[in-house]
Amino acid sequence: MQFLLDLWLPIIVTGVGVFLMSALNWTVLPTHQKEFAAFTDEDGVSDALRANAPAPGRYVSPNLLGGAGNTPEGKAKMERGPIAYVTVAPPGLPNMGAMMGQSFLSATVIAAFVAYVAANTLAPDADYLSVFRITGTVTFMAYALGSTSESIWFARPWKSWLLNAFDSLLYAGITGGIFGWLWR
Repeated sequence: MQFLLDLWLPIIVTGVGVFLMSALNWTVLPTHQKEFAAFTDEDGVSDALRANAPAPGRYVSPNLLGGAGNTPEGKAKMERGPIAYVTVAPPGLPNMGAMMGQSFLSATVIAAFVAYVAANTLAPDADYLSVFRITGTVTFMAYALGSTSESIWFARPWKSWLLNAFDSLLYAGITGGIFGWLWR
C-alpha cells in the first residue's frame, strides 16, 4: 500500500484529467454523436417497453438462455429476429451529479491500479518515457480491452468499440503524461 502514499498526487490528478477528457468526449467533441441510432418508431418501441414494464437492467430478446435456443421454437425465433440486447434505465432525468461522481471515482480507481502496476515495474528514478510507456499502456488496456467482449458476444458495433478505443488512447496519453511528470 506504500504506492498509494508515494503516488497519491498522480492518481488524483489523473482522475481529474481523465474525467475532464471524458466529459469533453461526450459533451463537446462530435466523436460519439452518431454512435447511437434512434428507432424509426421510437414512440412505438417506448410504448411497447412501458407495456412490458421492465425493471432497470439488461434484457435480451428472444430470451433463449438455458438451452431454449436449441429447441425448434427457439431456432425459429432467432431466424425471425430481430435479436436485441436492451439496457433499461429508470424513468426520469438521469442524476448527472451521481453519474459524474461515479465517472470520477472510476477514473481514480483505474489510476490507482495503474499506479500499483507502475510502482511494481518501474524504479523510483525511472525516466519520463519509461513511466509514460508503462502507465499509458496499462491505462489503454483498462479502458479499451474490457469492452471487447461486448462487440464479440452482444452485437455492440465495432465502430462503437473503435470510438471507445480512441477515447482510451486519449486517456492513456493523459495518464502517461501525468504519471511521467509527477513520478516520485
